[in-house]
Amino acid sequence: QVQLVESGGGLVQAGGSLRLSCAASGRTFSGYAMGWFRQAPGKEREFVASITWSGGWTNYAVSVKGRFTISRDNAKNTVYLQMNSLKPEDTAVYYCAADPLISRLEGGRGNYWGQGTQVTVSS
Repeated sequence: QVQLVESGGGLVQAGGSLRLSCAASGRTFSGYAMGWFRQAPGKEREFVASITWSGGWTNYAVSVKGRFTISRDNAKNTVYLQMNSLKPEDTAVYYCAADPLISRLEGGRGNYWGQGTQVTVSS
Protein backbone atom coordinates (compact mmCIF):
# COMPACT_ATOMS: atom_id res chain seq x y z
CA GLN A 1 0.00 0.00 0.00
CA VAL A 2 1.42 3.39 -1.05
CA GLN A 3 0.91 6.23 1.40
CA LEU A 4 1.35 9.87 0.42
CA VAL A 5 2.02 12.73 2.83
CA GLU A 6 2.04 16.33 1.62
CA SER A 7 3.85 19.20 3.30
CA GLY A 8 4.98 22.74 2.59
CA GLY A 9 1.67 24.55 2.42
CA GLY A 10 1.06 27.84 4.16
CA LEU A 11 0.13 31.49 3.83
CA VAL A 12 1.97 33.63 1.29
CA GLN A 13 1.43 37.01 -0.31
CA ALA A 14 0.57 37.33 -3.97
CA GLY A 15 3.71 37.13 -6.07
CA GLY A 16 5.43 34.90 -3.56
CA SER A 17 6.59 31.30 -3.78
CA LEU A 18 6.04 28.00 -2.01
CA ARG A 19 7.40 24.50 -2.54
CA LEU A 20 5.16 21.57 -1.78
CA SER A 21 6.54 18.12 -1.08
CA CYS A 22 4.86 14.75 -1.22
CA ALA A 23 6.62 11.85 0.44
CA ALA A 24 5.58 8.37 -0.60
CA SER A 25 5.98 5.26 1.49
CA GLY A 26 4.80 1.74 1.21
CA ARG A 27 5.62 -1.43 -0.53
CA THR A 28 6.41 0.15 -3.87
CA PHE A 29 6.81 3.50 -5.55
CA SER A 30 8.62 2.26 -8.62
CA GLY A 31 6.86 2.90 -11.89
CA TYR A 32 4.26 5.28 -10.52
CA ALA A 33 3.33 8.53 -12.20
CA MET A 34 2.76 11.31 -9.70
CA GLY A 35 0.68 14.41 -9.80
CA TRP A 36 -0.80 17.36 -7.97
CA PHE A 37 -4.41 18.41 -7.80
CA ARG A 38 -6.12 21.23 -5.95
CA GLN A 39 -9.56 22.02 -4.63
CA ALA A 40 -10.70 25.51 -3.79
CA PRO A 41 -13.72 26.16 -1.53
CA GLY A 42 -16.94 25.52 -3.39
CA LYS A 43 -15.15 24.19 -6.45
CA GLU A 44 -14.38 20.78 -7.85
CA ARG A 45 -10.96 19.26 -7.54
CA GLU A 46 -8.81 20.12 -10.55
CA PHE A 47 -5.63 18.81 -12.13
CA VAL A 48 -2.51 20.92 -11.60
CA ALA A 49 0.54 18.97 -12.80
CA SER A 50 1.86 15.47 -13.43
CA ILE A 51 5.18 13.74 -13.97
CA THR A 52 6.13 10.31 -15.23
CA TRP A 53 8.20 7.84 -13.23
CA SER A 54 11.35 8.75 -15.13
CA GLY A 55 10.66 12.44 -14.81
CA GLY A 56 11.15 12.77 -18.54
CA TRP A 57 7.66 14.05 -19.23
CA THR A 58 5.60 16.61 -17.39
CA ASN A 59 2.19 18.14 -17.94
CA TYR A 60 0.56 21.25 -16.51
CA ALA A 61 -2.81 22.88 -16.31
CA VAL A 62 -3.00 26.01 -18.43
CA SER A 63 -3.65 28.11 -15.35
CA VAL A 64 -0.29 27.23 -13.78
CA LYS A 65 1.95 26.71 -16.81
CA GLY A 66 5.06 28.84 -16.61
CA ARG A 67 4.60 29.47 -12.89
CA PHE A 68 4.62 25.98 -11.35
CA THR A 69 7.22 23.24 -11.79
CA ILE A 70 6.77 19.59 -10.86
CA SER A 71 9.80 17.41 -10.16
CA ARG A 72 10.64 14.21 -8.36
CA ASP A 73 13.49 12.51 -6.53
CA ASN A 74 12.94 8.77 -6.79
CA ALA A 75 15.78 8.03 -4.40
CA LYS A 76 13.83 9.94 -1.75
CA ASN A 77 10.41 8.77 -2.93
CA THR A 78 9.36 12.39 -3.07
CA VAL A 79 7.65 14.61 -5.61
CA TYR A 80 7.74 18.40 -5.45
CA LEU A 81 5.69 21.29 -6.72
CA GLN A 82 7.54 24.59 -6.94
CA MET A 83 4.98 27.37 -7.10
CA ASN A 84 6.13 30.84 -8.14
CA SER A 85 4.28 34.06 -8.87
CA LEU A 86 1.40 32.88 -6.75
CA LYS A 87 -2.00 34.48 -7.21
CA PRO A 88 -5.00 34.62 -4.86
CA GLU A 89 -6.81 32.25 -7.21
CA ASP A 90 -4.19 29.60 -6.42
CA THR A 91 -5.65 29.35 -2.93
CA ALA A 92 -6.77 25.77 -2.39
CA VAL A 93 -6.04 22.51 -0.68
CA TYR A 94 -3.35 20.78 -2.73
CA TYR A 95 -3.36 17.02 -3.03
CA CYS A 96 -0.69 14.62 -4.17
CA ALA A 97 -1.73 11.55 -6.16
CA ALA A 98 -0.04 8.47 -7.58
CA ASP A 99 -0.95 5.83 -10.12
CA PRO A 100 0.86 3.47 -12.48
CA LEU A 101 -1.06 4.99 -15.40
CA ILE A 102 -0.54 8.69 -15.99
CA SER A 103 -3.74 8.94 -18.03
CA ARG A 104 -5.75 7.61 -15.12
CA LEU A 105 -3.90 9.88 -12.74
CA GLU A 106 -4.59 13.00 -14.80
CA GLY A 107 -8.24 12.04 -15.02
CA GLY A 108 -8.49 12.26 -11.26
CA ARG A 109 -8.82 8.51 -10.82
CA GLY A 110 -5.43 7.83 -9.24
CA ASN A 111 -5.17 4.88 -6.91
CA TYR A 112 -3.51 6.78 -4.09
CA TRP A 113 -4.11 10.20 -2.62
CA GLY A 114 -2.64 12.22 0.18
CA GLN A 115 -4.60 14.12 2.80
CA GLY A 116 -3.82 17.52 1.33
CA THR A 117 -2.01 20.67 2.38
CA GLN A 118 -3.57 24.13 2.50
CA VAL A 119 -2.14 26.92 0.36
CA THR A 120 -3.48 30.41 0.96
CA VAL A 121 -2.40 33.37 -1.17
CA SER A 122 -3.31 36.80 0.14
CA SER A 123 -3.78 39.80 -2.14
